[in-house]
Amino acid sequence: SSLPTDSPRDAKSMQLLGVRPRRLPTRWPFGPTSHARASCSKPAPPMLKPEQREALQQKGYEVIGTHSAVKMCRWTKNSLKGKGQCYKHSFYGISSHQCMEATPSLACANKCTFCWRSHTNPVAMRWVFDEDEPERLVEGMVEAHGRKFVNQVVLSGAAQEKRAAEAAEVRHCALSLVGEPVLYPRVGEFLSQLHARRISTFLVTNGQFPEQLEALPRVTQLYCSIDAPDPEELVRVGRPLFVDAWERLLRSLDALRMHGQRGTRTVCRLTLQKGSLTREAARGYAKLVRRAAPDFVEAKGVTPVPQFAKYGMSLADTVPTHSEVREFAALLQEELANVELEGDAAPVDGYALAAEHRHSNAVLLARSPFWRVPGCHERWRTWIDFEAFFDSLDKPEFEAETAKLQYSAETPEWALWGAAEAGLDPEDVPRMSSRPRPDDYVNMASRSPRVRPREASLL
Repeated sequence: SSLPTDSPRDAKSMQLLGVRPRRLPTRWPFGPTSHARASCSKPAPPMLKPEQREALQQKGYEVIGTHSAVKMCRWTKNSLKGKGQCYKHSFYGISSHQCMEATPSLACANKCTFCWRSHTNPVAMRWVFDEDEPERLVEGMVEAHGRKFVNQVVLSGAAQEKRAAEAAEVRHCALSLVGEPVLYPRVGEFLSQLHARRISTFLVTNGQFPEQLEALPRVTQLYCSIDAPDPEELVRVGRPLFVDAWERLLRSLDALRMHGQRGTRTVCRLTLQKGSLTREAARGYAKLVRRAAPDFVEAKGVTPVPQFAKYGMSLADTVPTHSEVREFAALLQEELANVELEGDAAPVDGYALAAEHRHSNAVLLARSPFWRVPGCHERWRTWIDFEAFFDSLDKPEFEAETAKLQYSAETPEWALWGAAEAGLDPEDVPRMSSRPRPDDYVNMASRSPRVRPREASLL
């Protein structure tokens, strides 16, 4: 008989994935939530083993409770010093020095070859762990973020005075640290705790838990990662534990489209490796994007990670330059215009190149004309009016698809596609690098009068 849809792969495949194979019961004794385990006499175990907790702490994580964590993002540190902010500042208007990177679930159902957390975290196919209270998790995350991470930069004397004062208040939470946020059974309560503090939520899912994604309440911006354009590549690159990983991804894209129709800003994020920047790949990605009908598409080059050597992947053959990501984004725009809609995929606007952030190796495509400034073809409104978002949270009229425009704001010129600054806020000075990035796209010192010549060494 065939394996159930939530069964793991065979022992050989599990070994290839780096997971210790073990015999599983035919019927899993636990449900996805603590309520389903209420009749079980055996208490649920903590998610982390002592050695996993220690390994995470050695890598700079502050473990909160038994299954959550917060960590200092380098863009938070850079922003405090006035040395640049992350792509979410350029694309959507967050203040990176007021952003906390966290997760309510360290466990993930994939072991991606490009995972920038180097597989320190555990894997899981469903929640069988003890659950911490959402309120205590948020309190612990905010406290640790300020005490351990922000204060570290402030006390060093490297932080700008104004930004140090602003960083005392967390305004944004990037739920993309590691693991799968929607796996936490009380993620809805967790999000409510963040919103009650007027902390915006940028939640990223890997598309392997469609039921949990469907039930997710409103967030500030909802992402679904698309790590490959076809099923074979997803297995090779994403290394999922689920045998029906591709089908789960498709159902998650349908759920993303549903959330977009209900007034949530949605994003498909493509993590691009150098060898897959082909027209065929662009066509495959375009079909998936059209199915999800997101507001935005982020095309982002893969970040170098230590385990590349383990998988025989060289940086030169794996990490694309910003020029190559730009070229692929333009190719994707063409394929999005040409792709034929399949099944019940709803027709949407076209997509156009809207913004870029060179230092993150990222390009933003946005629905057009939906996110353009009315009457002006060259201007966009991809930024978020966060105060307006929080004021709209409990209003039923903001559950319509067009309501999200009411808490949008215009994207500044320096962030737009083709701008001389290439996504660098003129208020910042880029962090100096001893080794130039291997890119031929832009020399900001020569293109922008607002960037001082000495910063050319960054390139």
